[in-house]
Amino acid sequence: MILLKKVEDLSRWLGKQRLAGESIGFVPTMGALHEGHISLIDISKKTAGFTVCSIFVNPTQFNDPKDFQKYPITIEKDIQMLEKAGTDVLFLPEVNEIYPQGISGLEKYDLGRLESLLEGAFRPGHFQGVCQVMRRLLEAVRADHLFMGQKDYQQCMVVRRLLEIIGLPTLLHPCPIVREADGLAMSSRNLRLSDEQRKKSVAIYQALARMKEGWGEGIWDEGVADISGKIEELTWEALSFLEAHDLRVDYVAIADPVTLEPLAPGQRDAIALVAAFMGEVRLIDNMSLS
Repeated sequence: MILLKKVEDLSRWLGKQRLAGESIGFVPTMGALHEGHISLIDISKKTAGFTVCSIFVNPTQFNDPKDFQKYPITIEKDIQMLEKAGTDVLFLPEVNEIYPQGISGLEKYDLGRLESLLEGAFRPGHFQGVCQVMRRLLEAVRADHLFMGQKDYQQCMVVRRLLEIIGLPTLLHPCPIVREADGLAMSSRNLRLSDEQRKKSVAIYQALARMKEGWGEGIWDEGVADISGKIEELTWEALSFLEAHDLRVDYVAIADPVTLEPLAPGQRDAIALVAAFMGEVRLIDNMSLS
């Protein structure tokens, strides 16, 4: 595995691979890697000729400075995992390499309603930061294929919108959530949980599974047109369940999987989404109800 820290060096190396006719797969991360990240590397290696992984903890997407300061850094372990997975290139830039003019007064992107729904509402400025760093990484790598985990469901939608805005032909592949044996979605933030908090956090997965089960319990038998009552019931039950397990909930929602807007009357295709704090650690997850 080649380790590069400069955009210029990365572009030069990738240019040689393109001249040789190779396609490029890209897995952007913030480090503290786990098997969910490695699953993206594996999918990339099966899809593209060369796989690039980046590790960069982006300061502009943290609306809480304390969250940025406490983000876990495990670079030596990360490098070992990427080498074992057969990653071709690790791009490991410093902040001044990605933002040579600093991080103030950066560009803004028109993300429409995505910026005011769910994660956008609870993390103001977060998705602008995601776009700012992703634009720079995407323009440096110019990958044919981009691989991102569906745990960050809304973020995948934002990056798809960004690709449209900047006009890059990179194909985004949202990839399945990888879970622990008990169902908890793998996340770098899980490293910040105590053993007791880790055990309680599985309630997020359990709440989603309950919502999925409730969504299929005969509510369509008579061609139900107004499902607002069922949605309210399922989300309220999930909220109560999460709070009973010491989670502080930002939101529990059932939404349109394409727009994240409220469902239309009689709409069966839906996704359930949860964001909640366990102590100081904010966790997100989602599950298709269809």
